[in-house]
Amino acid sequence: MKATRDGDTFTLNGRYWSATYPIEELPRWLAFYRDQREKFPKSGRSYDATIRALEDLEEYAPQQAQGNS
Repeated sequence: MKATRDGDTFTLNGRYWSATYPIEELPRWLAFYRDQREKFPKSGRSYDATIRALEDLEEYAPQQAQGNS
């Protein structure tokens, strides 16, 4: 999984899909994937790469992700 930032948006690139969102939604998507991992423990580590990519992106641009441009 790869997450990149381009101005006011970020893009998640998976093996078979990609999606672009406003940077302000980064915390919401990070919470979503963390919640999925908790709700579906049988999924094993399938959400880990996405969570790690979003966390790395959040560390890179924490103020923008929180809506403090």
